[in-house]
Amino acid sequence: MTPLEALALYPLRSTALAGGARASHREAGSAEAVTHVLLHGIGSASGSWVRQLNAVVGRPLRVLAWDAPGYGGSDPVKADWPRADDYAERLWAWLDALDARTPVTLVGHSLGALMAARAAVLAPPRVQRLVLLSPAAGYGDAEPAVREQKLRDRLATLERLGPQGMAQARGAAMLSPGAPAELVEAVRDSMSQVIPAGYTQAARLLAHGTLLADVARLHCPVVVASGSADGITTPASCQAVAQAASVAWNDLGSVGHACPLEAPGAVNALLGLN
Repeated sequence: MTPLEALALYPLRSTALAGGARASHREAGSAEAVTHVLLHGIGSASGSWVRQLNAVVGRPLRVLAWDAPGYGGSDPVKADWPRADDYAERLWAWLDALDARTPVTLVGHSLGALMAARAAVLAPPRVQRLVLLSPAAGYGDAEPAVREQKLRDRLATLERLGPQGMAQARGAAMLSPGAPAELVEAVRDSMSQVIPAGYTQAARLLAHGTLLADVARLHCPVVVASGSADGITTPASCQAVAQAASVAWNDLGSVGHACPLEAPGAVNALLGLN
């Protein structure tokens, strides 16, 4: 079964939050209490975790993969130029609405790492363990000219190509050169469905993100991992995140940026899903 075929087994679920916003997610597992919460990257959505959802079917775990604000069926945050706090607060409001209050393994992939780390800073008792996969550190500490150029380039690509064109042009770069065609198809399908307004907000978060400062403040167990063939968040950049957290970097092997999809065995082992 291909990732896209498997995704049909995990339909989107919509939750009303206090204050009127809605958030969507996919889930799997047979436990009543939520054990794992998975946060996707900027060009993706909840479906990028399909191989983690597959791993827990019928098992005494409960895994939730959210759609970040402005993605899937999730309403955007209010700020045009949001910060990590805006996403972290929405995360906890969503889990409150689901009555999920026990400590969880919180997992952030790429941009999701910025959201996950800030969520752990805001509510330490609710995070049992933080796992950062191919973490995007953000450009908040970069020179202003560099930060603004990175943002302009990303948004110009979206404006020029649109979501579908961006997916065709950039999708394969999320994986290693030898990745199977079905994985490239899955990455492109997810990227083609990004909502421009939500993507724009997320790009602004990335431009001002300061992951290294956040992980240095944490006291919960932290795991940092990425693939050695990741050309987007390179091994060196991920090692810097690990160093800031005072932990070792975990090498997932010769896989690209979309490691939850390309290296499910290694990723699931780190998360405690297999």
